[in-house]
Amino acid sequence: MRTVLLCWSFPPARNGLASAAAEIAAALRDSGHDVTVIALDRTGRATRDGTLVIGCAPGPLLRRLRRFGAIGHLVPPFCFWRAVRACHAEAPVAVVEATNWYAPGLLVALLGPAPLVTRNSTPASITANGVRSWRDRLDHRAAMLLEAMSARRSAALISNTAAHGATIAARYRVPPPGPAHAVIGLSLPETILAAGRGAAYPPSGDGPLCILFVGRAEARKGFAELLDAAATLAAEAERGEGPEFRLHLVGIDALPRRSDALLSRMALSRDLPEPALHAMFAAAHLVAAPSRYESFGLVYQEAMAFGRPILACAEDASARRFVGETGAGLLAERCEGGAIALVLRRMLRDPALRDRLHRNSRAAAGMFTRATLAAETVALYRTAIEAGSNGRRSAHSSEGRPAPARMVS
Repeated sequence: MRTVLLCWSFPPARNGLASAAAEIAAALRDSGHDVTVIALDRTGRATRDGTLVIGCAPGPLLRRLRRFGAIGHLVPPFCFWRAVRACHAEAPVAVVEATNWYAPGLLVALLGPAPLVTRNSTPASITANGVRSWRDRLDHRAAMLLEAMSARRSAALISNTAAHGATIAARYRVPPPGPAHAVIGLSLPETILAAGRGAAYPPSGDGPLCILFVGRAEARKGFAELLDAAATLAAEAERGEGPEFRLHLVGIDALPRRSDALLSRMALSRDLPEPALHAMFAAAHLVAAPSRYESFGLVYQEAMAFGRPILACAEDASARRFVGETGAGLLAERCEGGAIALVLRRMLRDPALRDRLHRNSRAAAGMFTRATLAAETVALYRTAIEAGSNGRRSAHSSEGRPAPARMVS
């Protein structure tokens, strides 16, 4: 099967969507399928890890148009559609996959030349960080509309968990998980799994306990609330009432303004290459990820690969599933500084608790593999191709039956 995968960026870019795209491409390639990646963050053609990557970055005129509110969101779908048509002209494409985020596959869904499968990440309606001006509100509404249109016209949908699929169904008004809306978890690269297997716990050294945060400084990630909690614990440590710790932030552009007690206990790494990030996980005593919402939560899976205890938030269904149910960590009742501090304090003060969580985290690692990712993805691709051949270009053709028991919930 010849497939095309659309992505905003692809490694060496380091972000969640790029990592997911690379893993999907590798899983399909390893299972014997012909995968071409089309990425908006580059031009030209290159082969990376055995996968052909074609850049479709817009030219000067389209880049200027892209800066306009609302209408600018149509530029990436046009660039992707143009590149897909060129690929299809070289050799027929059986199916195209894209993320839902800002609808890069919209014109493929509407105009072809192959059926579109949409793999859902967090919707724009959840990732928005407080739209203020009328221009921002219009821009945000346009993004949500395009995402919904693309999802409804997709031949099939993929969500990472059943709870995420239910959210997608409600927000986009598409069928819940069922025959044409599969629930498929993402695997982790073998490089991460191998590095994690070799990481001892607790980390060597006699310094303060290390809390690791990997992500962006946004409301959805609970970043401000984590800093509030850390400030409380830093004040306690300053008074000799709690253990010493360091909070290492990865992926943050600048240290926020906080108390001197907390600033002296924080370290910042804006962008780490993969080996350095692995070293950070290995050096951590626990990973703090108090997100309000994750479509899947790659950081949970990465922390478990290293057997690290996880602090997460019960507001996130993925955290309840992957952290709470497995015992890989503890959940704050809500994404609020006091609630997070309560859980962090307990984890920092109790080495026996950390050791138990470490063992549970290690046991839960690697629950998703490339083999299952490829097999379940290809099975849904075939559903999408059949839907396209029958002229049913919409995910609304799903009968809405529950997902098969073999699918991860």
